[in-house]
Amino acid sequence: MSEEKKIAIIGGGYTGLTIAYRLSKKGYAVTIYEKEKSVGGLAVDFELDSLQLEKIWHFLYMTDSDALSLSEELGIRDKLVFHDSSVSTYYGGKLYSFMSPLDLLRFSPLSIIDRIRTGFVGLYLQHIKNWKPLTEITAYEWMQKYAGEKATKIIWEPLLKGKFGKYYDKVIMSWLWGRIKVRVDSKEKAGERLGYFNGGFGVLTDRLIDEIKKNGGKIITNISVDKIIENEDSSSSVKLEDGSYVKFDRIVATVPTHVFAKLIEGNTKVTSKEIQVLNSINYVGALVMVFTSEQKISRYYWHNVNDPDIPFLVLLSNTVLAGEETYGGKNVYYIGYYAEHDHHYFSDDDNKIMNEWEDGLKVMFPDFDKNKIREKKLFKFKNAQHIVDIGFEEKIPSYKSSLNNVYLANFSQIYPDDRGLNYAIQEGDKIAKMIGDSFDNKKK
Repeated sequence: MSEEKKIAIIGGGYTGLTIAYRLSKKGYAVTIYEKEKSVGGLAVDFELDSLQLEKIWHFLYMTDSDALSLSEELGIRDKLVFHDSSVSTYYGGKLYSFMSPLDLLRFSPLSIIDRIRTGFVGLYLQHIKNWKPLTEITAYEWMQKYAGEKATKIIWEPLLKGKFGKYYDKVIMSWLWGRIKVRVDSKEKAGERLGYFNGGFGVLTDRLIDEIKKNGGKIITNISVDKIIENEDSSSSVKLEDGSYVKFDRIVATVPTHVFAKLIEGNTKVTSKEIQVLNSINYVGALVMVFTSEQKISRYYWHNVNDPDIPFLVLLSNTVLAGEETYGGKNVYYIGYYAEHDHHYFSDDDNKIMNEWEDGLKVMFPDFDKNKIREKKLFKFKNAQHIVDIGFEEKIPSYKSSLNNVYLANFSQIYPDDRGLNYAIQEGDKIAKMIGDSFDNKKK
């Protein structure tokens, strides 16, 4: 019977939560182990200025069918509201609207020829069906060739450097094409609309937690799994940080590939080549400052920062997107920056970083007054984005590891798509089905 089968899920992000929800619903005994104090992964919520907010900004596209379907299933679809988006680019000390082809034609840092060329490149990318050739050339090289040196220098290079640091010229064009395509596909004639839950994404997280617990599942937080050990009877055990072992029929790790390598190395079936492949996928981290302010700083939701004089990559005004009523009349902002693991930001004092970024805001918006900030918080995430470089397909790990009944599920496997909440749910559904089928097939 299904309830006799025990399943461990390492990591309580949306992939892990979805797996636990699906399998607990079928009667399996599910346990989530999460090293942080709360589940939710990159969408985990926290309280700031009496508001429940996500540590990293999140939204849904209108084409995010898996997330929309799950919300409907959980009875919270009515809390998900789609709002008109607005996008700008800051360059050369000036903020430019970047919401339409006409805005591109008005983008004066480029010559009129470069503007037209950039527009045609964008149209061409939207209509590409066969993305395979784009895996053989980097985004930087492709843009230099087709968009031109000036457009690459002003538009694409700052975004690639801001996102990937020293790997900016290693990321393949299929990655960038995928990011452009998902935004274009989600747009309506009237423009881009993005979904946000009234009450934040914690509404979705809490519903999943409730259902998992109602189905008998366990969620254990503030605990790390040190090792996965294969047993002789085809089961496996997790070794917890306190030295104890817990035996399971199936184990799913929803962790970065190099973390998974540490979990499984030492087992006799695990080869040095497997560990080498798992360690070959590089990651960069992310830092996010969330703050509330008495000020409305900008009329735009999304601000790409392409100016080297500003020390961060992106500024978002969630209040502009979701409306003042969503946040009780408060202005909610996110500042984001990606950094390599050895970047000094990961060892710098939080207040030092936030003060530096506030100075950058003052440059962008001379009327910005840091004294009007109500509350603020900085978060650091070491493994926020994997590097999709040439030959990446050969690095993608299998869902089923070399250990019996041990699975891996993370964003590196959804290639050519990229990370995102909808894909996390999609992967969770896929792995849950895979595990359920593995039990069913054993009965035959």
